[in-house]
Amino acid sequence: MTRILSALLATSLLVAAPLAAQTAPAPRTDAAPVSTLVSQVNIPYESFTLPNGLRVFVHTDRKAPVVAVSVWYHVGSKDEPKGKTGFAHLFEHLMFNGSENAPGDFFAPLQEVGATDFNGTTWFDRTNYFETVPTPALERALFLESDRMGHLLGAVTQENLTNQIGVVQNEKRQGDNEPYGLVEYAQLAALFPEGHPYRHSTIGSMADLTGASLEDVKNWFRQKYGPNNAVLVLAGDVDVAKAKALVTKYFGDIPAGPKVTPAAATVPTLKAPVAETLHDRVATTRLYRMWAVPGLTDKDSVPLDVAATVLGGLSSSRLDNALVRQEKIAVSVSAGLQSFERIGMFEVTADVKPGVDPAKVAARLDAVIADFLKTGPTADEVQRVATREVAGRINGLESVGGFGGKAVALAEGALYANDADFYKKQLAALAAVTPAQVKAVANKWLTRPVYALTVAPGERKAYEEAAGVTGQHHAPAYYRTPRAGEKPLAPLPVATLAEGQGAGAAAPAPAAKPGPRGKIPDVGQVPDLTFPRIERARLSNGVEIVYAQRNAVPLTRVSVSFDAGNAADPKTGLGTQSLTLAMLDEGTKTRNSVQIAEEQERLGAAISAGQSMDRTSVNLSALTPNLAPSLDLLADIVRNPAFDPQEVERLRGQQLARISSELTQPQGIAARALYPLLYGPAYPYGVPQTGTGGPDVVKSLKPADLAAWHDAWMRPDKARIFVVSDQPLAAIRPLLERSFGNWTAPAAAAGTKSFAAATPPARERIVLIDRPQSPQSFIAGGALTPLKGSDKLETLIVANDALAGNFLGRINMDLREKKGWSYGVFGGPRRMVGTVPFVISAPVQSNQTGPSIAAIRADMAEFLGPKGVTPAERDLYVTGRVRELSGNFETSGDVLSGLQTIDLYGFPDDYYVKLADTYRAMTPAQLDTAIRAAVKPGAFTWVVVGDAAKVKPQLDALGLPVETATAK
Repeated sequence: MTRILSALLATSLLVAAPLAAQTAPAPRTDAAPVSTLVSQVNIPYESFTLPNGLRVFVHTDRKAPVVAVSVWYHVGSKDEPKGKTGFAHLFEHLMFNGSENAPGDFFAPLQEVGATDFNGTTWFDRTNYFETVPTPALERALFLESDRMGHLLGAVTQENLTNQIGVVQNEKRQGDNEPYGLVEYAQLAALFPEGHPYRHSTIGSMADLTGASLEDVKNWFRQKYGPNNAVLVLAGDVDVAKAKALVTKYFGDIPAGPKVTPAAATVPTLKAPVAETLHDRVATTRLYRMWAVPGLTDKDSVPLDVAATVLGGLSSSRLDNALVRQEKIAVSVSAGLQSFERIGMFEVTADVKPGVDPAKVAARLDAVIADFLKTGPTADEVQRVATREVAGRINGLESVGGFGGKAVALAEGALYANDADFYKKQLAALAAVTPAQVKAVANKWLTRPVYALTVAPGERKAYEEAAGVTGQHHAPAYYRTPRAGEKPLAPLPVATLAEGQGAGAAAPAPAAKPGPRGKIPDVGQVPDLTFPRIERARLSNGVEIVYAQRNAVPLTRVSVSFDAGNAADPKTGLGTQSLTLAMLDEGTKTRNSVQIAEEQERLGAAISAGQSMDRTSVNLSALTPNLAPSLDLLADIVRNPAFDPQEVERLRGQQLARISSELTQPQGIAARALYPLLYGPAYPYGVPQTGTGGPDVVKSLKPADLAAWHDAWMRPDKARIFVVSDQPLAAIRPLLERSFGNWTAPAAAAGTKSFAAATPPARERIVLIDRPQSPQSFIAGGALTPLKGSDKLETLIVANDALAGNFLGRINMDLREKKGWSYGVFGGPRRMVGTVPFVISAPVQSNQTGPSIAAIRADMAEFLGPKGVTPAERDLYVTGRVRELSGNFETSGDVLSGLQTIDLYGFPDDYYVKLADTYRAMTPAQLDTAIRAAVKPGAFTWVVVGDAAKVKPQLDALGLPVETATAK
């Protein structure tokens, strides 16, 4: 539950005079008690069990016409026998390749019905599959899930198996290719002895995967995938009577499988402390301290989680305050508990500040841990942890499905604890835990011998090419062209597809042919989206409020948005905006950074600053009972940053470390390089996408530079406040008036942006950036279109679904499903206010870098030439986009994003309401016309980040100009 945090320190005051003159609201701490918050967390359900042993849980939530379907199998990588590692994850991939009565693949029929939050994942203890579908598509979803549970093996072919082995191996290479990508292997090998079920990674061994036979994987299914080893949860617009009828109809005929007893696993203890050093292409030395501890259902799990959060999971954690804020010897720290069914892993990390002796940081890290074990947490620390975690749970339960919604909470408890209400017991334990309990449990487990790992910059030693990656493994989060309201190329989870639909092939849904179980169910009429009514108001100073109401949970989301963004970063001062935003919560006129962090934790509020190319925003997620003090804190952070020189120095070091880290990451290197090449130095977008700037500039920035940027861009005459809340606008506006109503613009002139600058002439070329020892190359291809963000891009976006914007798109089907060279290739237009680019991203195995570019170019030429959008593709993608609209706006966060999109591009308030009709009117000819006018293959710049010694000969063979460059 605990995660990495940012570091901040107490500050003195240094603000520009006009800003300092503002009147800040007095601090407030009238937060709701944890017990009150816990009482609001409830997922009522009804349950039943089929005669074959399938347990079913049904939660009714009528807020949107969608239903989450979540199937959890009680089997994961810990249950794999020796020599068969990676089988659980490999089989998860195969489960998306079609079943006996739904041939082709699992995704196409769900694409047709507009499924959202769609994926499958595998970890040590479980494999799960999930999708959220419009209510009329529930029967189809249950047919498909039941068909692959009970009628799969006839569709599992050697061709599919061979292809998915290649895909999984590329998934492994992709993880290996990242900095710190080999840590999990070392961690598991050190903490768990030979033969322990948790010793090998979920993604498994290259040799075991290569050796997997068709009979091996079929036996895995026969032994592990029976209904009596599964849990099915339905959450959303459904009741138990309907659920029971449909579940019985589709799952009732599946025979029970063998009884499955999950692998037993005790918590091992090292005989003596183990210290190890690995070298990797990392920007800074990272220190790890790790212990094996009890699993999720053990009574010690909650106190251990609290201990980890106090140590390094709070913004004001012990390690942050000591190593980052006060002593300034680390640039970041973390502590967290990974809880699995049988065991857990307690992990503490510290990233050493460049120039500091790692031995010194290691000594202080150990000293802080030792002091914590000696003194234990304070009551206030425990309360802040509890409030933050309960707030996070409330936030997550706004979704019915996906990776962390209501269905997940019920399924996890039912599977691991045989209790769907297990989440309530966890929260109750969290609310009741005492400092003494946390201290006792921490001493019980963390005084045992530690595994101390150091990962230092340097050349990697030889390693198995496809080593594992940390965490759960799943079908890829696929990238498709964003619909209006989405962030550009935001990941949307989908599933793995069947072999054989390569470039040039349409991707229709499987024909609804009668089979042993009848035809795939039709989908009834899916209602069009009902987008919340948009209301507007103004504060007394003229700042506009854009508001919509969502009352599913007691939560309010606020975004104070400014007309700035990366395009507003000074051309001679790239990185100024990023450092300014990082400084916002480092201290104000009335609060230092520790006070800001602790106040957020007590309120259960989350305040963050961020930027896109066009906008800069400071965002608040607040529990509505704590909204008034949360808004006061937000206003102080936005209006009154101190820019203390000592804090600027500390945050400067952190930003320089982030830049160095980006320059070790394949995708980070490409993201820094592509836009400057496409747009040139004069255009506002001709800057690195990361926004962190260059090291020389960041080293030279002064507090006055940050204050000047804040005065020019983060001011009321450039601001708009977006709100989605369970409370009406009439209740919200007075609170905003109190916090922001007396905010006045500084005397300094407001910043301006101009999109009149010319961009470089387009020419096709390859820019190669050398990254030695890379088992994969990262390809980022881009070209500018003649379009602006306010143009009608919807036809182009849907056309691109068939090319590169969807998992079924031709390029991904070719490079992943046909050739097996990549884990996923996606791309499309990235909507921005100014000139819109078209970008394709392709991580591919190193020895196929040149052929991959050739294949992408050929796929594009074919699609943009003689083999454009087919009628079947048009129907699939148009129908899917129409039907998925309700699922795309299920949560308040989705609605908030929609409000901001409408404002940014000048769309009418009924834009989303009319979007379905816009989609329905599209024809194949219109789709072809739109994409052919926007995308010119001969204009692409291809950035390749890879091992130049291996890939340059491949690139030279393409006949395109090849330039070499360095990462910068």
